[in-house]
Amino acid sequence: MSKIIKVGMADMNVCTAPDMITTLGLGSCVGIVLYDPSTKISGLVHIMLPDSTKIINNENKAKFADTGIDSLIELMTGIGAKKRLLVAKIAGGAQMFAFNNNNEMMRIGDRNVEATKNKLKALGIRLLAEDTGSNYGRTIEFYPETGELHIRSVGKVLKII
Repeated sequence: MSKIIKVGMADMNVCTAPDMITTLGLGSCVGIVLYDPSTKISGLVHIMLPDSTKIINNENKAKFADTGIDSLIELMTGIGAKKRLLVAKIAGGAQMFAFNNNNEMMRIGDRNVEATKNKLKALGIRLLAEDTGSNYGRTIEFYPETGELHIRSVGKVLKII
């Protein structure tokens, strides 16, 4: 019997086939799945903010794109994933509320997606697929056995990337 590994907000975990890893409630947050297809080891981090350098005394590495991805790689390579083979899929980064001004600070979803992509690029990790932006929340499930990321949203059909 396979297990369901749950990841909370500002949290991360790893998973191997045949288990599945999931996170709920991605609004402006981004769910970042890293996957080593050769070992079928995957990891998921549910980031809330783009940049840890703006925060003093950051204890939670999973909360930020820049530190969360690095920490997830450490967890994954610690159980046998090969860093050079990692690929990524991401979802989330919505603009959940409408604002009348163009305040950059209110564009958290866009900034989270941008920071995630920049970090993946800097690490040489290829982004295979994404379902980001728009104005609705997402729940994601990743299946290491197949490499499929299932995205569920209220009122929308199941999307598989």
